[in-house]
Amino acid sequence: MVLALLVSGAVVVLVLLGLFVFGLRRRLIQRSGGTFDCSLRWNVPENETEPSGKGWIYGVARYNGDRIEWFRVFSYAPRPRRMLERSAIEVLERRTPQGEEELALLSDSIVLACGHRGTRLELAMSEDALTGFLAWLEAAPPGQRVNVA
Repeated sequence: MVLALLVSGAVVVLVLLGLFVFGLRRRLIQRSGGTFDCSLRWNVPENETEPSGKGWIYGVARYNGDRIEWFRVFSYAPRPRRMLERSAIEVLERRTPQGEEELALLSDSIVLACGHRGTRLELAMSEDALTGFLAWLEAAPPGQRVNVA
């Protein structure tokens, strides 16, 4: 009986510690400011006729100079999973979530199809975050090319 209580208590402590570390990591990512919720779908096929809800990963993006650093929400990694350079981002299209995507994404998300160094990707964010993202893209220093559709 005592052993079962000890094991149960240890499991509860480990779960609480894991949740605390998730929260602490997100707080550290957001500490420097310039963050927004952003789901990512990497390496999207170009000939996809109807988008599916598969492949979307929920994350947080952070502006860092001429880069966007993208972090997975459900991860303990201290480093960003993807880094998108402003000069390499090409906006291809903007659309609302369709079909199963509506269930996979946050409500009121806008999907932005982009190209980055030969890879097609999609970013889903709120309307406010999209406005900020497009303004950041267009605010590139003089001499950098910007491809905003």
